[in-house]
Amino acid sequence: MRSRRWPRSDAWNLVQSTRPCLLPWIVTGTKELVAHAGETILIADDQPDVQEALRLLLKAEGYRTQVAASPAAVLVALEKNEFDLLLTDLNYTRDTTSGQEGLDLLSKVCSHDSALPVVVMTAWGSVKLAVEAMRRGARDFIEKPWDNNRVLTIVRTQLELRDALRRTEKAEAENVLLRGDSTPTWVTHSPAMQPVLEIISRVGPTDVNVLITGENGTGKGLVAQKLHFVSPRAARPLVTVNLGGLSEGIFESELFGHVKGAFTDAKTDRLGRFELAEGGTLFLDEIGNVPPAHQAKLLRVLETGEFERVGSSKTRRVDLRLLAGTNANLKAEVAAGRFRQDLLFRLNTIEIHVPPLRERREDILDLARHFLKMHRSRYRKQIDGFDRGAERSLLEHGWPGNVRELSHAVERGVLMSRGKLIEARDLGLQSLGSDSPRLEDMSIEDVECFLVKKTLARFDGNARRAAEALGLSRSAFYRRLEKYKL
Repeated sequence: MRSRRWPRSDAWNLVQSTRPCLLPWIVTGTKELVAHAGETILIADDQPDVQEALRLLLKAEGYRTQVAASPAAVLVALEKNEFDLLLTDLNYTRDTTSGQEGLDLLSKVCSHDSALPVVVMTAWGSVKLAVEAMRRGARDFIEKPWDNNRVLTIVRTQLELRDALRRTEKAEAENVLLRGDSTPTWVTHSPAMQPVLEIISRVGPTDVNVLITGENGTGKGLVAQKLHFVSPRAARPLVTVNLGGLSEGIFESELFGHVKGAFTDAKTDRLGRFELAEGGTLFLDEIGNVPPAHQAKLLRVLETGEFERVGSSKTRRVDLRLLAGTNANLKAEVAAGRFRQDLLFRLNTIEIHVPPLRERREDILDLARHFLKMHRSRYRKQIDGFDRGAERSLLEHGWPGNVRELSHAVERGVLMSRGKLIEARDLGLQSLGSDSPRLEDMSIEDVECFLVKKTLARFDGNARRAAEALGLSRSAFYRRLEKYKL
């Protein structure tokens, strides 16, 4: 076949053929415009007439368009803007027949954003070229001169497939989170908790960032749930991340996601927690444990709403409300140079301090009865309540693990109870003083649990200092807290 460009007359005929589409669309196509509002297609071709023909055709269907005349211009446009589909020629001014210039561009585009649907066009169509384009990541192939209906059908199909893949990807990732969707239950009448409830009622319906402080197990996650469920974002996801349990190696991937091939185990694209929380609320628990190297990246997202997935240079934007929790004194951490002051300012527009259980003893028995109902239903046991000895034991215990430890103790009581009432011995509460059991009488797990409890109590619930005292990394210490439900 002899080398030639697509004739200008053919391109101009297509421009003219698209114009009659406009009048029927004005009369009957309003619904289509609404349906495609916000969907933007990048048209890449070095011939102005082809650009105009496609622009008019797609505009008549309600799509927004942007044009690029060279491979370099395509890459610049993808860096600056977000597109829903790329419609690109394979032949440009430098090489008008082989399609190699377009194939090279295709490879670069797919490495930049593998989720972007790409449809290629050429006046020199061949089976071999089409196969190679599909192998490099193209979703479909159009031969010039094209049929308008075929172009529109391909565009609609690829956009629908993209939306379906996004929904599936997001649903699968959300299922892994195991996040609660029910309204949180509050059990409190203690005066110490009234300031907490008052602040929640005032700032909950806003989008303000909130820093929730308190010892481990005090209920910071419950406060975050309440703030989310009374906000305008309640219908959207509440995504919780325990930063204390993330190693530095997976921090960015967990929060920002990654693209296929970003590292050895990156077999597929993966959404990060920021994207999963789009439109909703993201709760970053144990924010004080974020390594200094990652604090700047987190600050950037809070300031601009922008981030990149690991392995991708494409900037993404996210709209969400941020809540953060910590058991550390962040002001002291700033003074010690371990936490950025500008990040703290971004986090604590409003600060809510959740008091430890030992400061709200009026709630202990009510909380115990609440957990009793929950656990006896779970384990299908007929238990009416606690005997006097068990109630006295509950009230006298120091609760270094706070409400979480209380729930664990009641769960054990439900499992160990021999009758209708839970007795003190069923709870398994052990004093941290001289009445503690001898080490030789304890299992290895009991000894480890005892040491974690005692060290946590010695440092007033400060997990970072307790981890350092035990010679454990932050993630290893948090795994033990989860294991023993502290």
